[in-house]
Amino acid sequence: MPTIALNFEDGVTRFIDTMAGETVADAAYRSAINIPMDCRDGACGTCKCQAESGEFMMEGYIDDALSEQEAAEGKVLTCCMVAESDCVINVPATSAMCVRTAMADIHGELTSIERLSESTLTFSIASDQIRAMHFLPGQYVNLQVPGTDQTRAYSFSSLVQPDNGQVSFLIRVVPNGLMSSWMTATAQVGDRMTLRGPFGSFYLRDVKRPLLMLAGGTGLAPFLAMLEKLERDGCPQPVHLIYGVTNDFDLVQLPLLEGFAERIANFSFTACVANPDSEYPHKGYVTHHMEPGCLHDGAVDIYLCGPPPMVDAVNAFMADKGIKPVNFYYEKFNAS
Repeated sequence: MPTIALNFEDGVTRFIDTMAGETVADAAYRSAINIPMDCRDGACGTCKCQAESGEFMMEGYIDDALSEQEAAEGKVLTCCMVAESDCVINVPATSAMCVRTAMADIHGELTSIERLSESTLTFSIASDQIRAMHFLPGQYVNLQVPGTDQTRAYSFSSLVQPDNGQVSFLIRVVPNGLMSSWMTATAQVGDRMTLRGPFGSFYLRDVKRPLLMLAGGTGLAPFLAMLEKLERDGCPQPVHLIYGVTNDFDLVQLPLLEGFAERIANFSFTACVANPDSEYPHKGYVTHHMEPGCLHDGAVDIYLCGPPPMVDAVNAFMADKGIKPVNFYYEKFNAS
């Protein structure tokens, strides 16, 4: 019966025993530990950790959840990992985040819906229950599509507003998408909505060195919440955001970013559009704008939220340049 040492970011180590054929995630759950996850079947990559030592089997996951390069570097999906010997695993979250507690539904009222462009909309939900929520900027919730039993995962694009208990979200309008179709055709201010969470190990850590934030499309959402926190708490380190989209009409919330640049002394940003026919002054992909000055010779923490090809492209770029950041936190997403 292999023993697993789970090392958490806050220096806490918990030991769990696994049964024959049991995944690490299931063994942790039996021991009242929730390793962050969403799908449990090797499709989302949320439960990704770093295996430091030990022998194990890992099958049944898809490349979008864990690439060949990540697997070669010792990354594991605990929902698919079956230990064959004692193992040591680094969990990219604090121990307090992983204490298993009963997850309850949180109810709120839709307070605003705004179509920012043909591809993007933002909406807000508020209630006293939401005001009492505790989440870290960068985390997400599962939001139920009204009239169905289906949920969609969305990152918070704001902190909770203390005066009215309101939080905001930024989502892509997907053709025939369940949530975006409801939002564009049916939703009305005042509608009741249900969410569950927060989830996710992609969140802003204590700022100890320069930050480079890389956003792809609506992957901008968690960074808006992070910037709100940096504005509120102050940040002595330089912070640079590179925000990449496909088409001109995908560029949204630029006035909001300009406002952050005015109010946060060390914050700057670059937006770019991949379409070569774009009229925007900065063209190309995010990697085309990762200048040496924002990489700090690797003495930097990088946060990335975007689709899987963007994550792979940034990894390849850094490997080609020989840059190894102190920390690289990322969240991949696909539109439903």
